[in-house]
Amino acid sequence: MQRIKMMYKLFLSEPWWFKVLVISMLFIAIIFSGSSFNGYYQSGAKLAAAIFFISYGIKFRRNTRIGIIFFLVALISLYLSFERFKEAASF
Repeated sequence: MQRIKMMYKLFLSEPWWFKVLVISMLFIAIIFSGSSFNGYYQSGAKLAAAIFFISYGIKFRRNTRIGIIFFLVALISLYLSFERFKEAASF
């Protein structure tokens, strides 16, 4: 619980543009990843998730292990976004 409180306080101390970027990318990733949307929206959702992970990877780049994990997850998200886009374009 202590770690969650620390992360929340750290988030509140961020500049407003970072808060808007992170929250909007998280909501886009959650909303457009549903099965009721077509492949282009799902590709955009995975791209928004990649932007979310990249922004936190840059933020935590001093902690090498956590930064690398965020960047790896962002690369996986970018790959999945590209694959979903190709799949949607082939229909």
